[in-house]
Amino acid sequence: MASKKGSKEVVKLENKETGYYYTTTKNTKSENTAGKMSFRKYDPKLRKHVKMTEGKMSH
Repeated sequence: MASKKGSKEVVKLENKETGYYYTTTKNTKSENTAGKMSFRKYDPKLRKHVKMTEGKMSH
């Protein structure tokens, strides 16, 4: 069975210091993903893991 359209949203996880970003998907129907997401991801510009927070996608 196919999923309904619109249950996932593409978001950008970015480091504000360097501007480096990752793109990922977010489940909009889940209560666990309410608010802004933040993960510790690798930033090659700083050459270490830093906190990446959800930012706006430029469409």
